[in-house]
Amino acid sequence: MLRRHEIKDQDWERIQGLLPPENTGEGRPSKPNRVMLNGMLWKVKTGAPWRDWPERFGPWKTVYSRFRLWSKDDLFQKI
Repeated sequence: MLRRHEIKDQDWERIQGLLPPENTGEGRPSKPNRVMLNGMLWKVKTGAPWRDWPERFGPWKTVYSRFRLWSKDDLFQKI
């Protein structure tokens, strides 16, 4: 079920190829990029505090770490 702060299927299809691979084969399997992006969108759009973080996005630190990596790589500019 798509929630109001999540990326639509048609938009996801357009950008998913711009995102880095989800699994590098090292360590634990990573969370899917779409889940991470939806978590980022939720945080930006709601402005809610981290203590209200929905569990469906996984640990907030994971999303934050990926957000920092993607920002450093100017990924949002490319998108």
